[in-house]
Amino acid sequence: MTDSNDPTQTFREEAAELLADLETALLSLEERPDDRDLLDTAFRALHTLKGSGAMFGFGAMAAFTHHLENAFDQVRRGLMAPNSALIDVALASKDHIRGLIEHPDRVNKEEGARLLDLMAKQTGAASGPTGSGTVTADKDLGTPGTWRIRFRPAPDALERGTNPLLLLDELRAMGSATVVTLTEALPPVEEINPNRCYLAWDIVLTTTQPRSAIEDVFIFVVDDSELTIDPVDPEAKRIGEILADRGEVAADTVTDAVGRQKKLGQLLVDDGAVTEERIHSALAEQAHVRNKTDAAKAVVPASNSIRVPAERLDDLMDQVGELVISHARLKQLVASSADLQIKSVTEEIERLSNGLRDTAIGIRMVPIGTLFGRFRRLVRDLSQDMAKDVSLTMSGEETELDKTMIERLNDPLVHIIRNSLDHGLEKAEERQAAGKPPQGLIHLSARHAGTQVLISIKDDGRGLNRDRIRAKAEEQELIQPGARLSDADLFQLIFQPGFSTAKAVTSLSGRGVGMDVVKRTIDSLRGTIDVTSTPGAGTEITLGLPLTLAIIDGLLVRVGAGRFVMPLSAVEECVELPVKEDVRHTGRNFLNIRGSLVPFIRLREMFSSPLPADPYQKVVIISVGERRVGLVVDQVLGDHQTVIKSLSQLHADTKAFSGATILGDGSVALILDIGHLVALGQTFEPRRNVS
Repeated sequence: MTDSNDPTQTFREEAAELLADLETALLSLEERPDDRDLLDTAFRALHTLKGSGAMFGFGAMAAFTHHLENAFDQVRRGLMAPNSALIDVALASKDHIRGLIEHPDRVNKEEGARLLDLMAKQTGAASGPTGSGTVTADKDLGTPGTWRIRFRPAPDALERGTNPLLLLDELRAMGSATVVTLTEALPPVEEINPNRCYLAWDIVLTTTQPRSAIEDVFIFVVDDSELTIDPVDPEAKRIGEILADRGEVAADTVTDAVGRQKKLGQLLVDDGAVTEERIHSALAEQAHVRNKTDAAKAVVPASNSIRVPAERLDDLMDQVGELVISHARLKQLVASSADLQIKSVTEEIERLSNGLRDTAIGIRMVPIGTLFGRFRRLVRDLSQDMAKDVSLTMSGEETELDKTMIERLNDPLVHIIRNSLDHGLEKAEERQAAGKPPQGLIHLSARHAGTQVLISIKDDGRGLNRDRIRAKAEEQELIQPGARLSDADLFQLIFQPGFSTAKAVTSLSGRGVGMDVVKRTIDSLRGTIDVTSTPGAGTEITLGLPLTLAIIDGLLVRVGAGRFVMPLSAVEECVELPVKEDVRHTGRNFLNIRGSLVPFIRLREMFSSPLPADPYQKVVIISVGERRVGLVVDQVLGDHQTVIKSLSQLHADTKAFSGATILGDGSVALILDIGHLVALGQTFEPRRNVS
């Protein structure tokens, strides 16, 4: 488990997020070079990385980042445009910065030097004495100077995401700072709005940095804040002189107060000329100039979120699962009790455990946009390598999925996108000859569909070559020559190990590895893969995945002597199997459900149950994608909170079941994999014995 108390590790985690934000901003900036918000986001990420890196001892990274920050400062000032060449250098530099953070001892110094030279060519500036990320000299550094800063954020600064305390910390990192909080605008306690900012700060800073560096700290808030930055005379002054210089009181007022032979500060307060806070601030400046010491301690910034190691979330989910199992046992024991108080307590525990379960699952849910965003860089780099003009679009990024699924989906999606770029999308001249726009399109989308999240990868390329797939499959003896296969079955062959229709092996594909990895990964996640393709119009691969791998609401049913669980979110309704359908065993089985014909599968026959059927069997109507199918069972036992336990390796090939769960009496029930079960039922139905 990662030590959450290690500040260096905390910095690395936060730096990873900043680098991800930087990459996203750079890729978007290439498409929208006039977007000031994107430019500010990139500059803010670089500025924070530089400042935080220097604070945590990553001096080489901070020095290298400083040069990239300077380049984007020129863009921000309108001295150059954010062209593709600069974006190329910035993206490569971002990768180099990651190396300086994650593996500073193994960083490629020559690569750092090359990037700094490229930056210099873009900006017209010198690259510095070394290009390895070991630059330590700063041309702006000079003799120390002292500055007086007054900063009052806009009242709605907190609501817009500004944390003034972080800005103060940046000032402290620049040198010796004395910070005094001004609370004179603070209303009575009962009138305080916790989302508003009522405070201001007086800061006295002694630093070798120039005024421009101080201004950069406030670059993103200066338009909406009150900010003054003035140099301070290094000669120690009396408090009256300081107040007069600041304009807090008139010089005549100071002279008159001194003449009364009392403490000047107290006299000014008594006369109402200045508040006690202003006196305190002036005294702090006086002490700072005299002693050049840091008189203020950093304030721990408030936050509405905390960083928790992923292992702790996994442990929490395991504990919640055990709680659900224990509650199921308690519920079964209480069912035979006549004690109303015990039943009431059991119901209360059920309510609390359900809430805890939903909260634990919600904590693990992550927007799939965090995954989709990674592929913008991939598509950009691959399209350049293959000399293809490709655009990546996305939709449904807000769709949430379990964090474990997000982590394991990265490699499968990379393989699919690489194949779409290499095999699917044509080059510009081929597309124009076919009457298509020269720019190819890959679209990623995600949406909820019942119990699943459907992730689609669609391109507008040439489509799959059915004849070539069939010929290759026959060559590898995957199918018999002349075998009749539907398009869906034929396209599934591309997921076979070693299967490839590429005419030549390239750096991207052609060896027949990759798509079989996709299939194995999706199967391990209890998911499905559907492929559709239209010649000349493109291909769409749809991954169907369960919402979570941990706990689900289930419907407990009995088939013969066995008990099974169906995902409750897939269940539409339960009806009784009509007697005439029960005795009919010829042809296809359909039920008329309010005017709609719904096919049904007899699980007794599929599972080869030796016991006689119950006199009144039930049909559970489930939805699978756009289809409705009935599953015939002997008895519906009721709803059940299902903690999913993985099957052993010995049962890995059992497609009809996605896992198992422990019931209240300690016995085990298998969890039905609805998608695979229906697919098996379609092949099983024609082989059923006919009487």
